[in-house]
This record gives sequence, structure tokens and C-alpha cells, in this order.
Amino acid sequence: MAQAMAPVAASDLVTLKRPFQSDGFGEENGGGGGIADEKPRARRRESDPAAALAAARHEFGEHGGVNMSIEASATFTVMEPDTMRRLFAGELGPDRGDMYIYSRHFNPTVLALGRQMAALEGTEAAYCTASGMSAISSVLMQLVGAGGHVVASRCLYGGTHALLSRFLPRTSGVTATFVDVDDEAAVRAAVRPGQTRVVYVETVSNPTLAVADIPMLARVAHEAGAKLVVDNTFTPVIVSPARLGADVVVHSVSKFISGGADIIAGAICGPASLVNSMMDLMEGALMLLGPTMNAKVAFELSERLPHLPLRMQEHSRRALAFATRMQGLGLRVVYPGLPDHPHHARLGAMGNQGYGFGGMLCVDMGTEDRANRLMHHLQNTTQFGLMAVSLGYYETLMSCSGNSTSSEMPPEDRARAGISPGLVRMSVGYNGTLEQRWAQFERALALMQPPTPQAHHLKVAAADRDAAAADNHRKH
Repeated sequence: MAQAMAPVAASDLVTLKRPFQSDGFGEENGGGGGIADEKPRARRRESDPAAALAAARHEFGEHGGVNMSIEASATFTVMEPDTMRRLFAGELGPDRGDMYIYSRHFNPTVLALGRQMAALEGTEAAYCTASGMSAISSVLMQLVGAGGHVVASRCLYGGTHALLSRFLPRTSGVTATFVDVDDEAAVRAAVRPGQTRVVYVETVSNPTLAVADIPMLARVAHEAGAKLVVDNTFTPVIVSPARLGADVVVHSVSKFISGGADIIAGAICGPASLVNSMMDLMEGALMLLGPTMNAKVAFELSERLPHLPLRMQEHSRRALAFATRMQGLGLRVVYPGLPDHPHHARLGAMGNQGYGFGGMLCVDMGTEDRANRLMHHLQNTTQFGLMAVSLGYYETLMSCSGNSTSSEMPPEDRARAGISPGLVRMSVGYNGTLEQRWAQFERALALMQPPTPQAHHLKVAAADRDAAAADNHRKH
């Protein structure tokens, strides 16, 4: 991205040349401006994420390859000295002459992935980052500012909770109020007029799988002059928060979007003016913190995005089948696709048709010990899945959230959020056949059951016989 350096006083703001057309977001007060009435073109053109992805600009390789080339350069050369001046003056850039300066600013391959992410989420622009947490922290630092206030869901990924409850208060005086975001009155009561800058939620909460009422939260946030930021990591393709009123959508791209458990990446999707403000030379969080995505990572991800809708459909199909059968066995199952989930109808109404209810489910085993024993058998005895954090892999991944991905939360906060000590979070994969995997689950569950009285009697009798035989052998 080129920098606009006009011959002005040193005290004047120096900004980067902006490659995206703006809708007016963030034009005032460092990101607090209003949103124009006109909807971004991507939202008007295609409402289905798969169709929007297919309609996005296709990048071809340098020599006509069907796949784009990887621009792995950190810096970019110019043919004439005056071109460098014009780049820094904003007369040339990615949008003017297809010219670049330095890959921490903008890189052609990463920008191409950003266009795909914007199409996926139905936003005007997107910027891809080195991790999901870098995307979340950069957005919050840009929008909230020193001394600002955030209203946040009581149940969030542990790292996000720690960022809002510990790191940002210590480093920039940001305060956060955690509430039950399903309670509109509680959300409204938590808003501090003139101070609340962001309402922050996850589309489907990690790990309790509560579904946020995005249209309601957008209405409350906007009436308070705040922005609604939604983490859509659990439900890419399934839900499009920006089309429901969210101002900014963030992702840990490492999860379902990547699908291979081999890449760490993030994304910020929103109005062009937000991305432009975050790339400001003097005040932009992305420019100054530098959470830059590697071009080779961007290329890998761009090749996986076209398959994402198909993968999400199968994740959802398997998760619904397992949740239904687990519930039939009498287990305490949490899955938004089950009719008795309190937000089943909500997700059905908000979701994009044809993609199901997601690949995440929870089984509450009551105690940490029972949760650990079940996971032990599922991995080490029957090979149903893997004990690992993260999600979105083709193998089923499982973890006890209370002692892993939610461990940053104090015990009392976990209790208020409804995170049971025995809650097993499962990211349901699609490897193998459904019946093969279900048989593996049933075998592991059977090993959790205590032996029947007759089986116990036979086991004791056999042990007595073995002891008598051993004693007789010693006598001889």
C-alpha cells in the first residue's frame, strides 16, 4: 500500500493511500463514524456465501496458470527513482498501477485472499492477519481506544476473555463488562453512554454453543453509538453476521476455514474505511502492530476456501447425526441442531440455508474425571478422535474446555458462563464413515460403564482362581 506524504507540517497526520472505496465507517474519531445507508456491493450481489465466493475475482498465475502466483517478496522494486516518490505520495499503489512498496503494508497474494474473505462474509473489505488473536486484538485496540469500554458476552474463548479482562485494562485502561448477551435488558444496562465503543460476541459461544441474537445486538449497539464485533470462527458459511447487522466480523482462519490444522491465521472483515484506518501510517493498529500474514500462507488458504462450503455441510451432517444418537443414549448433549436446544430456531432463522447447524457439539460428563476417561477411551482405545484443542479438522478433536481452552477464565467466571467441569467440546470431523465412527464412540462409552453384578462376580472368582494357582505353583 502506498503512503500519502504531502509536504505538510510535522504535526499533521500522515496517512497511507487507501486502496478500498469507503462507506464512511471510521471517518470520525478514529473509527467511530457512521455507516452509510447504501449496502456494499458484495452484499447486494450474492447472499449465499458459496455463490459470493464463486463470483469473486479470480486471480491467475503470472504465466496464465489457473492458480495465482505467490508473491513472496518482502519489498518491491521500481524502475525509476521518481516512481518511489509517487508511491509514497499516494499517486501510485495497489489500486493505482498495481504497484507495491513493502509486504507489511500490502502484498498482492494476501490482498487476493482478503478479497475472497470479504466475498465470503459479504463485507466491503477484509484484511488477513497472522493469527485469530491478532485480528481480534487489533480490531479492539483500533475501535475502543484508551479508556474505552466494551460490553462482551459472558462466555467467550478463554484468550479473548483474558484480553478483555486482563491485558487491555492493564495496557490501555480499557474496561469490559461481561453479561448474558441473550438478555437484552442486561446488555442495555451494561452500556455506558459516551464510553461504550464495542459490543463483542461470538456467533456461537465457545464452548457452551449458545447462539447470539445478532440482529438484536446490532440494534442495541447502534442505538448506543457502538459497533457490533462478531467472532464467526465456529460458523463460517453457516452464518453471515454482516448481513444481519454486525459491523465487523473476525475469524480465526486456523480453524474451519483452513481445515488442515496446519496453519495459524486470522481475518478482519468489514467496511473498507475500517481496514483503511487500521492501515494508517501513524494510528493504524495493523500498520503499527504488524500482524502480517505470509504470502505463502495466503496462497494455501486461497486454495482451500472454494471447498469450505462442502466441508461445512459434512461437518454439520455428521455433528447432527452424532448429537441425535448421543442424546438417544441418554447423554447430556449440547448442539444447536437439536430441536430442544434453546436457540435452535434462532440459528435456523439466521443461518444460510443448506449448511446445517455447525460442526461443534458438547457432551457434559458431569465431572472432569469422567470427561477425561471418556476422551482417553475415544482416542487411545477405539480411535474415534484426538485429544487436542482447536477445531475444524477433518478428524474429530476433543478437549475438556474447563481445563484447556477456557482455563484463562477464573472458576467463578466459568461457572457463570455455564462451563461445566465435565464439559467435553467436540469438533466433529468427517474422516472415515459415519457408522464406523459411531461404532467407535459406542465402544468407548461402553468402557465407561461399571460392570454388572454377575460380571463383577465372575471377575472376582477368576482372580481368586489365579491367586490359588499361583500359590500352588510356589509350593511346588
